[in-house]
Parts: sequence; C-alpha cells; structure tokens
Amino acid sequence: MRAVVQRVSRASVSVAGEVVGAIETPGLMVLVGVTHRDTAAIADALADKVWNLRILDGERSCAQLGAPLLVVSQFTLYADTRKGRRPSWNAAAPGPVSEPLVDAFVSALRSRGAAVETGRFGAMMQVSLVNDGPMTLILEL
Repeated sequence: MRAVVQRVSRASVSVAGEVVGAIETPGLMVLVGVTHRDTAAIADALADKVWNLRILDGERSCAQLGAPLLVVSQFTLYADTRKGRRPSWNAAAPGPVSEPLVDAFVSALRSRGAAVETGRFGAMMQVSLVNDGPMTLILEL
C-alpha cells in the first residue's frame, strides 16, 4: 500500500457537488493506493504508522492529539509513467481487491480511536485542502 499524507488545517471531499467527508480542524489528509500484493495485515500496519506519525503540532501524532483524518482512495498513486506520455495503471489493484483493503485501512484507524472521514470509493471526487506547513509525506509498506 502507498499513502500520501498531508498535514492540513482543514480538508473536504465532494462528489457531484455534495460534501461526503470533511475535517474542519487540524489533522491529516491521507490518499491511499492499493497494489496487487497488499493484504489486510499491510492495511493495518499502514494505519498504525499513519495514526502514530509525529508530524502534527509539537511533533505529536493524531493518536496523541485525537486529530481527525480524511481518507480518500487514490488508485493513481500506482501510476507508471516511465514509458510514453500515458500512465499505465497495471500496478493498481482493481476495485474488487482494493476497496476492501481501503475499508480495512479505515477500520484499523477507527479501531485505534481515530475520527475518520472518507471519500466515496470509485467516484469522481473533488478534494479541497489547506496544507499546513506545507507538510507532505509518501509512505509505502
């Protein structure tokens, strides 16, 4: 699994003009991509890493501050752009594989006590955020 984690002041995701998930206080925006070899154990380990990542105010984590997270599935994190001008999506797991793993990632965060908002899997989404710092990290397990 791959995640792009951004420290944000606020963030939201909309589908067809309707806000489906939002955080209005400082927290993390997490874009999550799934590849073919990923498992529920990897989703759990990534959730633990994100939950305890000390990148918020005072080098504290969401776990320490109870900060919210907005999680959005993002198959394009596995784009291969090495050849030509059109990305290949072969490394991205298909929806029937990736959706349960994104759900497992969100469930793992919630089981740790996280306040998690989400986008809508497979939908065309508009994401808005105010990056705080800016602070953006790429995590891969």
